[in-house]
Amino acid sequence: MISSRRATVLALLATLTTAAACGDRPKTDFDGKAALGHIRTQLAFGPRIPGSEGARKTGDWIVAQMKPLVDTVVEQRWTHVTAKGDTLPLRNILARIRPNEKQRVLYVTHWDTRPVADSDPDPGKRREPVMGANDGASGPAMFIEIARVLKKTPPQFGVDFLFVDGEDYGDFGTDTDVLLGSKYFADHLPEADYRPLFGVLWDMIADADLRLPEEANSVQAAPEVVARVWGVADDLGYDKYFPQEPGYAVTDDHVPLLKKGLRVIDVVDIDYVSQQKNYHHTTMDTIDKVSSKSLQVVGDVAVSLVSGR
Repeated sequence: MISSRRATVLALLATLTTAAACGDRPKTDFDGKAALGHIRTQLAFGPRIPGSEGARKTGDWIVAQMKPLVDTVVEQRWTHVTAKGDTLPLRNILARIRPNEKQRVLYVTHWDTRPVADSDPDPGKRREPVMGANDGASGPAMFIEIARVLKKTPPQFGVDFLFVDGEDYGDFGTDTDVLLGSKYFADHLPEADYRPLFGVLWDMIADADLRLPEEANSVQAAPEVVARVWGVADDLGYDKYFPQEPGYAVTDDHVPLLKKGLRVIDVVDIDYVSQQKNYHHTTMDTIDKVSSKSLQVVGDVAVSLVSGR
């Protein structure tokens, strides 16, 4: 027979073990493993540099994936002449749920990849393209799965999924030939009075060592949206992945949208994996550095923000 004191201790240990095991279980119908499969598919197309065959195939694939899941898909196509005089064909993809609903949420991600791995620790690889498992493929992979969930359980708002092109092409230090798709969208909104309730840019969200502090530009420009997103993450028990602490100011696709008056914040894990060992803009941004668990965490938060859960 077990003493009452020992039984109490065992029961407490069992409760703690169960709580730990359940802490990171899926909180929605989002499927992180399926999202990881979508990353693999994009990588199989090769680098998604604007104007490349890999970009053409990937753009077509995104459209084909989203069309059955949303009410309408709109493409913005244009050409951009770079500082060097090259002409880039670019393509934004806007997939819309309940397009006539005035109360809307805007989700943004980029789907292109950087043409050169200029941050690679090996100087001999710095002219090679980036495969972009995390930086380029993770956001589109997540959006497809979010749309699948919302197809079955309609959201409380109209939702716009914006896949922007040309984010990662040029020089961030001088703001030359970068953020091309978000700049174009900011100047060519779907309606003249387009003002979503809030927006979120999701970038580099599949890092296997996920950590998403509050991006500094977002906190300054749209603190109420930051509070909303990190509050949902906390409610879901994901506070260790979404620490409510200051992060870097990141030049990213939310900046042109903020300048246009749209309340869009950035959820980004820029330390991929850490400041000391970062795969960002290197040839090492590959499938083994990303995780279905991280996709599940961020996907749960993204779904919960629009489903009212």
